[in-house]
This record gives sequence, structure tokens and C-alpha cells, in this order.
Amino acid sequence: MRHLLRLDDWTTDDAEAVFGLARAYEQGSGPLLDGAAAMFFPPTSLRTRTSFERGAALAGLQPIVFPPESLDKDEAHDDVARYLADFVDVLVVRHPDLSVLEAIAGADAVPVVNAMTSENHPCEVLADLWALTRGHEVGSLRVRFVGADGNIARAWAEASRLFGFDLFQCCPDGLAAPDVRWTDDLTGAMADADVVVTDGPGRHAAALAPYRVTADVLALAPAGVRFAPCPPFVRGREVSADALASPAFVGHDAKRALLPVQQAVLAHCLA
Repeated sequence: MRHLLRLDDWTTDDAEAVFGLARAYEQGSGPLLDGAAAMFFPPTSLRTRTSFERGAALAGLQPIVFPPESLDKDEAHDDVARYLADFVDVLVVRHPDLSVLEAIAGADAVPVVNAMTSENHPCEVLADLWALTRGHEVGSLRVRFVGADGNIARAWAEASRLFGFDLFQCCPDGLAAPDVRWTDDLTGAMADADVVVTDGPGRHAAALAPYRVTADVLALAPAGVRFAPCPPFVRGREVSADALASPAFVGHDAKRALLPVQQAVLAHCLA
């Protein structure tokens, strides 16, 4: 039974298979799937839910959508998984608690795909990496994550361990994710950046204000740097309007990769 709960659980073979499938789906030749996918999404989910629902339907799976609170009953998650396995072929779950996904996956009754938790967001980062590299030489990237510890920072950390690319987190002392190389020198970090990513500051908005990514900050990076802030972003908060107007900004186009990559993840887990 193949799940995607965290990228730390995957191998480079898994990632390469997903990138190959994403290429096929993008070209209209991805494998047709059969059956149904139970999906658990809150009303606030936009990009992830749309790409998973649309992607599943285009690939041949019927999406059946529930609110994530459906998993917060007293019923054992092992029982939930075993009952749903009678009717669906894969579960796509956005839930704040990663342990809920782990408990469901622990039954090994049906593949479970992590569509975001408070701990990580593996599909989001896989899609970003596909958009940025088309699956080629991912390990040679120099990624600079600007922001505090959180699910996006930890997802990029998981990806760096999987692919071996160079990751530095830029933030004040005390706000870095565990086991991630970090610096409080935003200017210095830009000097060799290939990719700059951000996340919302959450409760650390005041501490992170000096780390706002602006067009002037991006100008410190080598020519060809790509700026891919994690949405939803707010102009004047973690990013400036002029940074989003700069040639480095690839955010909108990059998120198109969510559709083929979500399809690829589903196909790989169902293989």
C-alpha cells in the first residue's frame, strides 16, 4: 500500500515516477484511473481542492468530497479506513492533525494522500518543484525559504532531504524549522539563490517585517532567479507589490502544475 503522508517516507524513485506521470498527464497521455476518491477539504481550500477534484475527474476517478470534521468522530480511524475502502480507491485528506492521516493510513486498507496538515504540505512542494524544473536536476537547486517555521517550511525541508537540493531558511533567530540550515542575513542569502519562496508570517508578522521580499531584494539574486511565494500571500506583508510585478515572479504560472502533479500522485499511489 503506497501512501503520501510526508516526503521523508518516499524515495527518489517515487518522486521520479510522479514527475514522469505528471509529464504524461500534462501531455494528455496519463493513465486512465477507475473508481472513486474520497476527499476531505474545508470550505477555505481553493487551489488544492480544485486541482485534486478536477484532476481526479479528468483521470477517471469520481471525487466524493467531505468536510475534514467528518474524521473527528469517536469512531476509530482504522474502522473509517476499512469501511471507506469498500467504496472508494483512495483518500485525499486535508486535516490539521497529521496523526489522523497516519492512523487512517495505518490500516493499509486504502491509499492516503496528504492534501495539507499543520505539519507539512508535500503535494504543494512537489508541484512547485515540477513547475520549476520539469523534473530535471532538482538536486542542483539553491532554494531560499523566507519565513518562519510552519507546514510550508517543513515541507520544503522534507523535499530537500529527498532530492538533496541546497535549502536555507531566512528568518530571525528562534523561528527556523527543526534541522534546517538557516540564516538571519536575507541579503547574503540572495547572493546565490535560484529559487525564493515565502509563506505567510502568521503570528510572527512583526518579527518577519524586515524579511519582506521586495523587488530590491530579488535584484540581489543572480539573473534568472524565480520567485514562487506560497499562496495565499498578501501584498505589503511577506511580499511587496513590486516583487510580484518583477520578472522573477512565477507564482501564478507555477501553480498550473498542481493539476498534473495531483493526478500523478493519485496514479502513483493507485499503481
